[in-house]
Amino acid sequence: MPKRSSGVGNPHSGSARMRDVAARAGVSTMTVSRALNEPGKVSEEMRERVLRAVREIGYLPNHLAGSLSSNRSTTIGLIVPSIDNSIYTQTVKGLSEVLKSSGFQLMIAESGYDPNEEEELITVFLSHRVSGLVLHSTEHTPQAAEKIRKSGIPVVENGNIPREPLDMVVSFSNYDASYAMTMHLGRLGYRKIAFASLYSVHNDRSQDRLQGYHAALRQLGLDPDPRIVLETERGLAAGAEVMARVVQSVPEVDALFCAGDVLAVGALFECQKRGWKVPGRIALASFDDVDLLRHVSPSVTTLRLPRYDIGERTARILLSRIMDGAEHLRGSVVDLKFELIQREST
Repeated sequence: MPKRSSGVGNPHSGSARMRDVAARAGVSTMTVSRALNEPGKVSEEMRERVLRAVREIGYLPNHLAGSLSSNRSTTIGLIVPSIDNSIYTQTVKGLSEVLKSSGFQLMIAESGYDPNEEEELITVFLSHRVSGLVLHSTEHTPQAAEKIRKSGIPVVENGNIPREPLDMVVSFSNYDASYAMTMHLGRLGYRKIAFASLYSVHNDRSQDRLQGYHAALRQLGLDPDPRIVLETERGLAAGAEVMARVVQSVPEVDALFCAGDVLAVGALFECQKRGWKVPGRIALASFDDVDLLRHVSPSVTTLRLPRYDIGERTARILLSRIMDGAEHLRGSVVDLKFELIQREST
């Protein structure tokens, strides 16, 4: 392809410079630099003005040019267990917004809760020379871990806080969150607390939630009852089935903690269908603060998780490694915690 000449007047200049952007936007080069690299330091109006100039003249920031010259793309790969699960929406939004403002794109793939499928997807992403990877799962095959180490690219795990991180972690502790909710129910006076989660095979999040639940029972001096500890699939129907099973098999159960997806909503609907008062007959708690939980009656006690913040911080920590060579961030673990929201159902 013939080389184009640079200049403000050429709207598709492949060799446009920062000063060309500044001239087009009518600002200083320092303002352009801040708008692209530290957007929080300029107004939204100024940032949009600079980005419009960038688009008009086809400016390629130096860090992207360097990425391309070293055979790295401007793409970040994200692998999630399921693309139809709404809990990932806010994380993807946080990731995408920060990456886009810095000239990177997000590519999403689904592993189906299968470590072998995740390994294949990692291989595909690496073959496309992605600049970084985001992995929701923290349970990987040894081969996948080795491929990532050999690639040298930065990786962020954000579905849990693993005992042995691959590289960087931005998340919350599923163990701590489940422990906190179970302790909360115990302190409210509930003594026979049932627990329902998604299947724990190849799902370290569910495994940690179960362990947190059991640790809280021990702390509360309550005996575990395997009859009221259930694993199930996602969805409203699964939540309804869980509620019916625990009440019928152990009538003295007085609380159900649904540690997965929208199980609690299905459980609540089942109670209403059968005329069981919530929390009069049985209390109900959930793990994720999906919108529906605050609008049903009674509203459902839950754990609010920092989904958007996880995406945003993940993007920023990745970009610091990619763009600024911030190797001191290697191995860093960012725990964004959670918030327990007490509502009518308990």
